[in-house]
Amino acid sequence: MTEQTLRQWLLTDTPTSRRHAKLSALYQGWLAFRSNTMAMIGLGILLALVLIAAAAPLLAPHDPFVQNLGNRLAPLGSEGHLLGTDSLGRDILSRLIYGARITLYIVALVALIAPIVGLLVGTVSGYVGGWVDIVLMRITDIFLAFPRLVLALAFVAALGAGIENAVIAISLTAWPPYARIARAETLTIRSSDYISAIKLQGAGGFRIITKHIWPLCISSLIVRVTLDMAGIILAAAGLGFLGLGAQPPSPEWGAMISEGRRFILDHWWVATMPGLAIFTVSLAFNLLGDGLRDVLDPKAGE
Repeated sequence: MTEQTLRQWLLTDTPTSRRHAKLSALYQGWLAFRSNTMAMIGLGILLALVLIAAAAPLLAPHDPFVQNLGNRLAPLGSEGHLLGTDSLGRDILSRLIYGARITLYIVALVALIAPIVGLLVGTVSGYVGGWVDIVLMRITDIFLAFPRLVLALAFVAALGAGIENAVIAISLTAWPPYARIARAETLTIRSSDYISAIKLQGAGGFRIITKHIWPLCISSLIVRVTLDMAGIILAAAGLGFLGLGAQPPSPEWGAMISEGRRFILDHWWVATMPGLAIFTVSLAFNLLGDGLRDVLDPKAGE
């Protein structure tokens, strides 16, 4: 099958099978996403971040933990230290590169935990209704009533400082919006004719939720997760800044900013470089989320 023939096969209006239809929808979604320049820039930045994190031992010019007090607070462009050194003489560029691993670790775990919890709570609440809906939504309201960072601080204070506890705390504060979205989607879907037809065929509530409601909620959650990643990164950096996230000597970007704030007037690069890294990655997630929203929005073609 030639490339042109493959393209025509993917763009056909009359798919010959379910697999063909799925591949066609994915390809058309990719074409729509690719036409968004800013979304592609965001995707490129995130792919570069993943590659940098994966190849950190090869890319980092120095060991991020080795101290050299004789070369502390070296300025930008110093010999052997492109982005300078911190107060302990550690290479900032190397610490930023290894810090990308911590950022991706936090993002990946929160992205796996929070949406799944929110999807489960929201769909059960919306489908079952009654007192179950009331109880679950009031619990959700309680979590939503607190600012995310303040609530995360409370959980970390209770669980203890550390990157794993920070991930748990951020996940516990991040799930309520996903539950709200999933519930709203479920309330719309459960009254559909095809759900009634499935019930008449004998399908139980568990099968209806997992096989027919969850797949329709996924696209909305994907967009929300992508747009929330910037806030999650900032929350993790905030915990690190306060000394409740990744503990020294881990090269976590928030902790690096916290260390550099003491020298912000005379040695601004110590805090500015990790701050720019957080800004760049957060912007990339926002750009990617905007692009995915345009592609996955079911009303986009109306």
